[in-house]
Formats: sequence, C-alpha cells, structure tokens
Amino acid sequence: MSAQYESAAKAAVGSPISFFERYLTVWVALCIVAGIALGQLFPAAFHAIGGMELARVNIPVGLLIWVMIIPMLVKIDFGALDQVKSHWRGIGVTLFVNWAVKPFSMAFLGWLFIRQVFAPYLPADQHDSYIAGLILLAAAPCTAMVFVWSKLSDGDPYFTLSQVALNDTIMIFAFAPIVALLLGIASITVPWATLLTSVVLYIVIPVILAQLWRKTLLRKGQSAFEAAMARIGPWSVGALLATLVLLFAFQGEAILTQPLIIAMLAVPILIQVFVNSALAYWLNRLAGEKHNVACPSALIGASNFFELAVAAAISLFGFESGAALATVVGVLVEVPVMLTVVKIVNATRPWYERSAR
Repeated sequence: MSAQYESAAKAAVGSPISFFERYLTVWVALCIVAGIALGQLFPAAFHAIGGMELARVNIPVGLLIWVMIIPMLVKIDFGALDQVKSHWRGIGVTLFVNWAVKPFSMAFLGWLFIRQVFAPYLPADQHDSYIAGLILLAAAPCTAMVFVWSKLSDGDPYFTLSQVALNDTIMIFAFAPIVALLLGIASITVPWATLLTSVVLYIVIPVILAQLWRKTLLRKGQSAFEAAMARIGPWSVGALLATLVLLFAFQGEAILTQPLIIAMLAVPILIQVFVNSALAYWLNRLAGEKHNVACPSALIGASNFFELAVAAAISLFGFESGAALATVVGVLVEVPVMLTVVKIVNATRPWYERSAR
C-alpha cells in the first residue's frame, strides 16, 4: 500500500462529525422557518432570483451547488480505484446495494406511499414530482458524509475511500440512465437533454475542478492539503443552508397549506435507509467480510449524495416542485437517521463477529 494512498485515506476520513454536521437537522429546520418567512415577506425578491436562469439552470443556485459539492469531491482520491481488488467482497456488496437495489427499492416505496398510502392527503398534481425527487435522492450514493459515518463506526478508511472513489466513477456514467429508466417506469417524462445537462454541471465539471484543485493543494504537501480542507469544509454546509432558504421561500405556500407533507415524504426515505443498511450489513456477514468493512459498506448504502439530488431536482423540476421538496426532506433526516444506523452497527459488533466465525 503506497504512502500516498495511506495519507489520502486518513485525510479523507479526517476528524469526527463537525459541529455544523452534527446539528444539520437543526439548521435545516431553521432554514425551513427562515425560508418560509422570507418568502412570504419578500415574494418579489425571491421570484426575481428564481428568474435568473440560463438554459433552465438557475445561476445563483448553480453557483451554490458548486460550492456545496466541490469541497467534498476534493477529498476523493481516484487513485484509490486500484485498491478495489483488496476489498472485492465488500465492494461487491456496496455496488449491488447502491446500484441494483437502492434506486429500484425507492421507486417502489415512492409508488407505494405517494400513489397509494398517502395519495388522498397529498396534492394530486405533485404525486409524480414527489416520486421523482425520491428517485433522484436514491440514485446518488453518498460521497463526503460517508467518511464521517465510517469514522464513527471505526470503519476501514482504505475501504471507505476505495468504495467512494468507485461509486463516484460509476455515478458519472450511471446516474442519468438509472434516473431516466426509473422515471420512465413511473411514467414521469424528463427531457434527456436536461438530465444530461444536470449530470455535466453537477457531477462531471465539479469532479474535474475538484481533482485539479486537489492536485494543486497536494503539491504544497500533505499538511497544507489538510489545512486547506479544514478551511473549506464549512463552505459546503453554508452553501447548502443558503440553497435551502431559497428553496423554502418558494415552497412556503405548500408547507403552510399541508404541513404534514414533510412527515409523509420522510416515511419512504426512512424505510429505505434501514432496509438497505441492514441488507448490506447482512450480505457482508454472509460474504465473510470484517466488521470494519461491513460498517462503511452498510452506511454508504443507506446515505445519499443529497447535494447532487437537490441540484438535479431544482434543475429538472424547479424550485416550487415536489421533487425539490422531497430531496430536501432527505437532507432533513440524514444526520439523525444515520447516527442511529451508526449506533446499531456499533452495538451489534459482538453479534456480527460471532456470526462471521
């Protein structure tokens, strides 16, 4: 194992969850309140911001999304791809759950809860949009926060880095086809050109810029790189919160009219998290993987790259869409539910290791 790869793994995992990350749910809740209030007080200003578009891309939000995503992608060392073979069983489970189970199970849960169970209580004209948002959320595997969850569960940092690098590589090519397939199955029409534009803007270009920035920082030495990461880390959360204020300024009327929408959208997301994390955890045990590999494998299968999902939902369906709202609910529940999953995998370690013998 190269010294560069070892340094990259340690740098990516970094310190445990930060103050802003730990209380992300609180900040999101405050953004909901602030966004709704500001939207009601200054509707003209927010509609002016909403109109700042070029080729259906909102310029202010596009810039905020880049500030959200790029610092996270700087952490990723795509050189870790050559280490995938060292953890092939855990990687296999990760890929199976992330790409063969997660998006399709969420499409089913979306149909079940949005079009069946909760259909009478949700606005009929938004059913398709809510399902689309849930699919976008599930089709984007976690990138940055999985390093935090891995750290908290004593996960193998080398495995964590290699699975994230592989997932991000696959996402460049698979995100658009999977989303298009599932939206088509759900009879939701999305122009391919718009979807591909979102992939280029919010995956391809950020990955290229982040890797160029990463190489520039690493030329100054590992300590300089880690110091830079500590400085730019808060940018992602700050840009995310600013985006949420804008989004809820547009969603305010819908929330005030039906405040239980958020709770109903949270149900399929929560079920998906616990089912997929349990499935990945169990499959790793069957495959004979170590606990410190099973944990990050289960956690990446449960969490989402919600920044990408929010960006794609806004680009495809707009600020006021049910899709945008559904992806934001994913942000709202992410931290508390993932901390719960971390506690579960930590508490079940003796059982897991007995079963793996």
